[in-house]
Amino acid sequence: MSVATIQSDRLGANPFVVEGPIVSGSGIPGPNFSLGAVAGGDRDSEWVYCQLVLTSQTTLQPGQWFQWTRDYVASLLTTAAAVVGQRCGIFSGATQPPTLTGGPIGAITLVPGTYYVWLQRNGQAPALVATATAALVVAETTATAGQASAPASATATTKAVANVNFAAANQTFTATTVNGSNLLTSLSGLNAGSGPFIGAAVSGTGISGGTTISGITYSPNGVVQSITLSANATANGSGITITATGVLEATLMRPFLSKVN
Repeated sequence: MSVATIQSDRLGANPFVVEGPIVSGSGIPGPNFSLGAVAGGDRDSEWVYCQLVLTSQTTLQPGQWFQWTRDYVASLLTTAAAVVGQRCGIFSGATQPPTLTGGPIGAITLVPGTYYVWLQRNGQAPALVATATAALVVAETTATAGQASAPASATATTKAVANVNFAAANQTFTATTVNGSNLLTSLSGLNAGSGPFIGAAVSGTGISGGTTISGITYSPNGVVQSITLSANATANGSGITITATGVLEATLMRPFLSKVN
């Protein structure tokens, strides 16, 4: 997984910092880079610097899909707004505390204004998906802003997103649950690079329906120590199989909107 391991080979470029809101005359400089500038990382990862203009309060979550124009003005990807030919990428995350090295963290809520963000277009990244089919090299838009889908067959009237691959349709690992606690511990069968990711829906014995991952704790060397859930477990258990869906590892190969399905 390329996310959050090497941020950039450009001095000062941090794909996990959202710049803004930029207000003319405020003294806050922006943009700090040329629109379309590219920052690289490990495992073929690339981020591109884009402008994001928000007209209402918006929460950005790691894994959200964006499209951008030839002028590098980005917007959340939806079927209705998708423009065939435009390039696509993923918001990898907003913050990266120095003690956490294994993966993207942190949704960020932004007030209306003009921002500048680094969007990932190449390499391995968390991706917000309604449905995923392993090994496909095409996904599609959905009506939900920032969410894609990769069903076994195309959905009519959606827009196809070429050059994206999902390694698996879901992710499974084992954990210990404690009745009344929202922490999963004694984790096995996962690594910090390939997830699970914040926002993913989880299911398993003792896990209430609709529960999602709200936080992940890593050791300084990037090992996942515990996972925080949005709801408390309802039973004690060890070696419980947990299935995560909704935010999955994707391989990006400079995806773009290729056609109308």
